[in-house]
Amino acid sequence: MEQFNNKTHTYGRIWVIVALIGFIMIPVTISAHLDAFPSASVVLKGLAPIALLFYPTAVIEVFTYTPLLGAGATYVSFITGNINNLKLPCVLSSLSTANVRANSDEGELLSTIAACTSSIVTTIIVAAGVVVFSPILPYITDKGSPFAPAFSQVVPALFGALGMSYFAKHYKLAFVPIAALCLLLLIKGDLAVGVLIPVGVVVSMLSAHLMFKKGWVK
Repeated sequence: MEQFNNKTHTYGRIWVIVALIGFIMIPVTISAHLDAFPSASVVLKGLAPIALLFYPTAVIEVFTYTPLLGAGATYVSFITGNINNLKLPCVLSSLSTANVRANSDEGELLSTIAACTSSIVTTIIVAAGVVVFSPILPYITDKGSPFAPAFSQVVPALFGALGMSYFAKHYKLAFVPIAALCLLLLIKGDLAVGVLIPVGVVVSMLSAHLMFKKGWVK
């Protein structure tokens, strides 16, 4: 297992660097092809408001998701993206089904397989969907379509179904963080997921620790 973990970190770091270079080279290549490089002041002006929100969120997500995903799944998820909607639910569902902990050797292997499988299946489905459904997709997702409300509720339905199994098993632990997040949304309903998740994690840990100290949970 130690050899597996060492190779995971080695290849993970390599591919993270390769992916980062690839992401950066796309706009650089387009700019070089069109011979239209924006000035640094223009780039910083457009980047500043986005960086203020997403850079801290990106750092927070690493510390939030890594204990849930494990090392291998973290590398795969941050390279392929869509962690919150696909990778994390797949990993948590696989761990729950196998009844193993995320920080165990079995959990590390299973979470890596789940994240990789999710990436492969997602790529295949997206490719097939583009080819098959591209002619009719605009009509299905149009605001006037009877299917439009369903498309806007896919993520809540996914996490509701996934979360309910955990809430039912650990309803005492779930009550405080859910109440705290609902209160935050009542105060400010447009809070980003990148803010809500870290807050929920901190509140969950603190409330669980206090309940354990009080003897309310075992």
